[in-house]
Amino acid sequence: MENKLLLVIDLQNDFVNKNTEPILDKIKSLINSNEYENIAFTKFINSENSMFYNDLQYKGCLTEKGANIAIELAGQKVFEKTGYTSLTEQLKMYITEKRINQIYLCGFDTEACVLKTALDMFENEYNVFILKDYCMSGAGEEIHNSAINILKRTIGEKRVI
Repeated sequence: MENKLLLVIDLQNDFVNKNTEPILDKIKSLINSNEYENIAFTKFINSENSMFYNDLQYKGCLTEKGANIAIELAGQKVFEKTGYTSLTEQLKMYITEKRINQIYLCGFDTEACVLKTALDMFENEYNVFILKDYCMSGAGEEIHNSAINILKRTIGEKRVI
């Protein structure tokens, strides 16, 4: 029996720009489609002590407003993380407790958090799929497409849908 999770990665205010904004409504429609038994979000938490701040000069997700999810949540679970991957211990426990056997990824940024999460899930033998039309890079479509091509090569074309 299928028990699917839609994992919405880092759909946060500070990641919304001209490239990612058009994906918001698509993801809202996906959430409201009733295709998924479980829906959860991830939320990147930045700090002035992080390598993201110090080495990459990334100043986003430092404020509550910037770190907040950019769409209305309807009671869905939110997993906080401080790095690229969404595969935290809390998420692993959630997947086990809910007996989830298919995981579908969407969100921001395809070349960073979506890619790292997909690779980590694949490597840990989760049945993971990337919803390519529901992901985007803040850097634009060219970077998004490059990440999608890398994912097709590294976890298999059948997992990128």
